[in-house]
Amino acid sequence: MEASKSKDSLIVVQRSERRFLDLDFFDLSDQLLADGEVKKQRIPLNINTNMLKIGFLGGGKMAQALAKGFIRAGLSKGEMMLASCLPNDIGSIETFKEMGSNTVFANAPVIDYGDVLILSVKPQVVPKILPEIHDNKKLLISIAMGVSLTSLERALPEKTPVIRVMPNTPALVGCGATVFTRGKYASDKDAEVTEKLFSAVGICEQVPENLIDPVTALAGSGPAYVYIIIEAMADGGVKMGLTRPIAYKLAAQTVLGAGTMVRETNIHPGQLKDDVTSPAGSTITGIHHLEKQGLRSALIDAIEAATLRCREVSLQTEKDK
Repeated sequence: MEASKSKDSLIVVQRSERRFLDLDFFDLSDQLLADGEVKKQRIPLNINTNMLKIGFLGGGKMAQALAKGFIRAGLSKGEMMLASCLPNDIGSIETFKEMGSNTVFANAPVIDYGDVLILSVKPQVVPKILPEIHDNKKLLISIAMGVSLTSLERALPEKTPVIRVMPNTPALVGCGATVFTRGKYASDKDAEVTEKLFSAVGICEQVPENLIDPVTALAGSGPAYVYIIIEAMADGGVKMGLTRPIAYKLAAQTVLGAGTMVRETNIHPGQLKDDVTSPAGSTITGIHHLEKQGLRSALIDAIEAATLRCREVSLQTEKDK
């Protein structure tokens, strides 16, 4: 493609010898903490980023979360996104329609349309979609659980750039936790594009592929664990007399605040815990009860079990090919 750009806009015109993108398209500023290299937030500058065309191969919950997150971050407009959905998946079709996006019942139009293709289907569906991709000039970002880079590259045209990504659903509200790993044909620019895309909806880090499964168990499944904790904390508040609405609001804000403290202060969680644990106080009494009930061990065991399940899915996916 050939790009002509001004300070505030970038127009992308397709051309066969280049893929889609100039990285200035995602000119984002990082606000850093005073201590260390922790990225506090990434704020899109006043530039027109609405020309990026994103094709979602699969329009499920995660695709919807990412689409809404990209729109919220100003990386694309709803009308610049196209998703393939099953004809009977009325919920997904309506959600994309509400965003101003079109949906189709076949993958080929999405493959032809997108500057970036995001593979967002269940792992057992992946082998049915990959043979439809005939162009090795487009970046394929896969968020399909358990499908390795080797499997993806083997089924795609030679030298197709592939990046495997593990996001989580809080990307919808700009608080996602995402990691990615590069295929052997993915360039530094491809990696930077991916990082800036997913950094716009939360944090994003590059990791070796062998860490994807534990990341899935921790960050991918983790929101579900936290929702249970929020619900249980609220139930406790209700038991002791709080109304349900205020209990949920306080529990959710407490989890949000605690997580923000850990991320932005760089203080060890154990130290932050000690800072609010007074001698003979209510907090240490509550902590002692949690320890007796095995909360810490239960969470560790949950992440271990979820990691092992991810590995089982990966092995099964490989056998099915």
